[in-house]
Amino acid sequence: MLQKTGVFIIIFVLLLNTASAKDKYLKPQPVQIDRNGEKWAEKTLRKLSLEEKIGQLFMVRVEAEFLNVNSPEYLRLQETIRNYHVGSFLMTVRAEGPFLYKNEPYEAAELINRLQKESKWPLIVAADFERGLSMRFNGATEFPAAMAFGATGNTTYAQDFGRITAQEARAIGIEWNFFPDVDVNSNPANPIINVRSFGGDPAQVGAFATAYIRGSHAGGMLATAKHFPGHGDTATDSHLGLAQVTGDLARLQSVELPPFRDAIHAGVDAVMVAHLTVPALEPDPNRVATTSSKVIEGELKHQLGFQGLVVTDALEMAGLTRLYAQDPGREAVDAFKAGNDILLIPANLDACYQALLQAVKSGEIPQSRVDESVLKILKAKASVGLDRAKLVDIDSVSEVVGKPENLARGRQIADDSITLVRDNGRMLPLKKYGTQPADVSYHNAAGEVRGTAVIIFSDDMRTTAGREFERQMRSHIPAANVFYVDGRVAAVLSPEVLAAVDRAGVVVVAADVAPVAGKAEMLNGVLQNSMALPEASGKLLKQILDRAAERTAVVSLGNPYLITGFPKIQNYICAFSNTTVSQDSAVKALFGEIPIHGHLPVNIPGVAERGAGIEKTILNVAGGTSQ
Repeated sequence: MLQKTGVFIIIFVLLLNTASAKDKYLKPQPVQIDRNGEKWAEKTLRKLSLEEKIGQLFMVRVEAEFLNVNSPEYLRLQETIRNYHVGSFLMTVRAEGPFLYKNEPYEAAELINRLQKESKWPLIVAADFERGLSMRFNGATEFPAAMAFGATGNTTYAQDFGRITAQEARAIGIEWNFFPDVDVNSNPANPIINVRSFGGDPAQVGAFATAYIRGSHAGGMLATAKHFPGHGDTATDSHLGLAQVTGDLARLQSVELPPFRDAIHAGVDAVMVAHLTVPALEPDPNRVATTSSKVIEGELKHQLGFQGLVVTDALEMAGLTRLYAQDPGREAVDAFKAGNDILLIPANLDACYQALLQAVKSGEIPQSRVDESVLKILKAKASVGLDRAKLVDIDSVSEVVGKPENLARGRQIADDSITLVRDNGRMLPLKKYGTQPADVSYHNAAGEVRGTAVIIFSDDMRTTAGREFERQMRSHIPAANVFYVDGRVAAVLSPEVLAAVDRAGVVVVAADVAPVAGKAEMLNGVLQNSMALPEASGKLLKQILDRAAERTAVVSLGNPYLITGFPKIQNYICAFSNTTVSQDSAVKALFGEIPIHGHLPVNIPGVAERGAGIEKTILNVAGGTSQ
């Protein structure tokens, strides 16, 4: 009998160990917190020392890459966790100037697992996945920019976007997305929002944001509405300087704030506050929204009733740091006192940590205020299951990231977003050389077949900008004459480009102009960001249009307002995005391989109103015309 009992005990222990092994990995579920999660948060709060509580308030950057455990980079991360008790990380990838070095999902998951093991308390990991994981990682589902979703008019796409992004992110250990962007892009000169916004109509932006939040929660991921109280009507990049929202309170209530209300009603988990001056809410010119209790406590929490996490925009941004050049730690104290819960990427972590700790010890900040924020953070962690487990199963990454059906969904959304703003009726759709008979418009007066010139404008021709557009154009017209142009080489290449334009029967211009944080160039003697083509590139485009406007199609792979600087454009297509799927869709639209039925989600002054769009059906027969 004793032998049998012993056998049962051994079997029970083995089964228990097996179950524990299976349960050690975090299994994503829809975002929710039950009573057990609340108890965990309350119990954990009581266990934390003051130093650990202060650490929970900070989110610092980590780059997704392989790191040896003894490498200086990994030892710095280890030190950050142990010395400052940070509660969260923002995962990104290495960037150098215009170059963004994407990495592999496996490396991100492995590094996050290691960091979780290093930390005494579970870390919550966030990311900027405004276009899905493919912004940072290879092999993930690729989506176009937010404005492309607005052009489709289909909020179901936004819900799918949120769900798929959440599923892929959770597979690699990221639980929190700094999206949706609920800014209403009402200023065509806005250098930093532009296509990151769903559009220029507050109701439409709110509807798409609501759908995205719903999908994100279903996939198990926290969502963030940004950039409060609205960054859409600004002309300054807050990464470079101090932007201002100049509208009065009535304007804010009717344009900027409604999408935030919609997001809050949809249960958004966090709101990110921008480094903006907002005179209508905060008359003190030395108080940006990030450090203003009138903006955060007064407007966001009291007027709008938001009770979730309030997170600063990056504290290292010049729009804020220049105000605290003499006392870098003070920015954290002021931001926290204003009502923020999470202090994102301080320029000087040690100075900010010590300043905040001292402010609590001195009584400037009540400890009850710290407890309030830390409890909210712990509850957010519990809502995504971090109270139960904190590691992800790396073996499951290949099952979740980049599913064929999700890749197809991303392509479908990009296809449906393509918007035809101008069409002279004589050029589109293009014909394939070598596969279909050449149209008469491709011959010169002597009856000779004329070629196709493709000019791709970008900020930097050394990057991958426009490469997929070239590949797809060459798949249709192998002999296409392709030029890459940026502001540094435009003047030098102009004679060769213009000669090719003169010889060509068809000219296709692709302009890759999309928001880039912190991009700076000299404009009218001032260093600033801009959504315009560089001066030399713009001059070349005008020369192309002077010579061949009637046989030139201009495709905007990003900024839809580009056309305002080039009134001679006769054929104008907006893709609202420079992602690979958008480049593919733009080429398919040029050749009539997909129907065109997108509509502008913004007004283009002097060109077209929001809702405009010329619809075309798919080609009826090979070599035929669209309707």
